[in-house]
Amino acid sequence: MKSMRRLIVMLGAFCFAVTLQAETRVTYKSAKSTSSYYQMAVQIAEAMKMGSDGAIIVTVEESQGSVQNVKEVGNRGGNYVFTTPPVLVKLAKGGRKMFKDANPRYQNIRSLFVIPSLTMHLVVRANAGIEKFADLAGKKFLIGKGSFGAREAAKYIEIFGLKGKVDLIDVELNAAVAALKNGQIDGFATAGSYPAPNVIEAAAGTPLRVISLSDDQVTQTKRTRLVIPAGTYPGVDQPVVTTSLPVGAYSTTEMDDNLAYQLTRTFWEQKSSMGKNNAWWNPVTVEGLSSLGAKLHPGALRYYREAGVSVPQHLE
Repeated sequence: MKSMRRLIVMLGAFCFAVTLQAETRVTYKSAKSTSSYYQMAVQIAEAMKMGSDGAIIVTVEESQGSVQNVKEVGNRGGNYVFTTPPVLVKLAKGGRKMFKDANPRYQNIRSLFVIPSLTMHLVVRANAGIEKFADLAGKKFLIGKGSFGAREAAKYIEIFGLKGKVDLIDVELNAAVAALKNGQIDGFATAGSYPAPNVIEAAAGTPLRVISLSDDQVTQTKRTRLVIPAGTYPGVDQPVVTTSLPVGAYSTTEMDDNLAYQLTRTFWEQKSSMGKNNAWWNPVTVEGLSSLGAKLHPGALRYYREAGVSVPQHLE
């Protein structure tokens, strides 16, 4: 009799596993395929597959930006995960700015975990005579088009008193590294996690500097202060004070609690392994949860409580 009960339990577990395999295909909406955040998405997909023994299969989708990621909540199902800065989640829930459509499904957005912050890099050739932001006056500087980094750099140029004084080069950011190496520009702005692949590429064979901001300048930007450690980039031997924008991974209340739990648990369990091969994961900690722009998904909250994480009250 005991053997029969054991067999039934085993068969039940097997059937559950088969069902899980069929039901846990997740879409992860990320960023442009050329960005570091797309690379992160691919790494997360691999980590999810490995950490769940193949029970969670993540398909990465390219995106044109974080606003699109949020807006797609309106027509996606429960197995949709997307990345975006918390500020956009708050705007969507409030029906403000680019989210004036006030889709009621925005209210269903829930947080899962944090990923590396968008970090501003103000990169210049070492021989360009630029040591601080004010030295950009009269220089050729590329900020790109349409991206967070481009908007942020344009904002800094204005609030730091350099509007009209910098020769802004109006080309796409993907041309920045070649233009810097060829001496066509003195520097460029880019936003991404650190270490940023395009900055590493620029530093290969080209001495460069990453501009530090003063604490007063950081305050003026109304962004989060972040220090890029010395030695992160070849030849940049001093810590760099810059600004950052937190980024999180989100889903909605339509996601099954168990799936949200598994996604969150697997992410944190695999983060250390991801960091061994990709240093941008190492600064990510559970302390960053406080920046998330929506309450935690019940499944994610269950994981954090089991793990003994102190969850900020506004996320419960």
